[in-house]
Amino acid sequence: MDVIRLLILDDHILFRESLGRLLETTADLRVVSHCTTLDEALEALTREEIDVILLDYDLGAELGTDLLPRLNESRNRARVLLVTGGLSDEMTLRAMERGASGIFLKHNSPDLLVSAIRQVAGGGTWLDHAALQNMLSSRRERSQTSAPAAPLKPRQTAVLRGILDGLANKEIAAKLDISESSVKSVIQELFHKAGVRTRSQLVRIAIEKHTTDWLKPLPKD
Repeated sequence: MDVIRLLILDDHILFRESLGRLLETTADLRVVSHCTTLDEALEALTREEIDVILLDYDLGAELGTDLLPRLNESRNRARVLLVTGGLSDEMTLRAMERGASGIFLKHNSPDLLVSAIRQVAGGGTWLDHAALQNMLSSRRERSQTSAPAAPLKPRQTAVLRGILDGLANKEIAAKLDISESSVKSVIQELFHKAGVRTRSQLVRIAIEKHTTDWLKPLPKD
């Protein structure tokens, strides 16, 4: 079993240390570093191999999302899961655009957090299901008068829904009974259609601009 190495960045020491102790009880998770500020986190990233950063949005004097462009500049491969009490739709989309791999709400269970960490570490994305549905509903209401984009092919739609469900390529392939290379090829097609380069940016564009065409509700049985 591969161990997922974590960095926790949160300015509340009690929450940070309690979360660290909780996660350390899971066999495949190891907390490598605890940090309070962006500079501390960036310094830790130069010393340690980190797979996933658990990042609070509100760091008091700083915004956690300001770490994202600095990670991009340094080409650090650590993936970022925002662990927060809540974000507005706009903040969520902005965080995904800047490179966050997921948003996890603090009121959810520890077991669900472990699932989110594994999903993000495996190359997937994570969005709270209820928050995602509310966001899609809100966007559809605002987009009723906008011109529809070119429709997606059925396989493109299926792969996009897999990405929105937070599935990694291997999981999407198994669900659709196709090869992982086919999934990667479809994702590149979606990147081209959306004019983006990452899964997080694709999620943001799909939610922000294409809820009435690419993400229209599936027909009920």
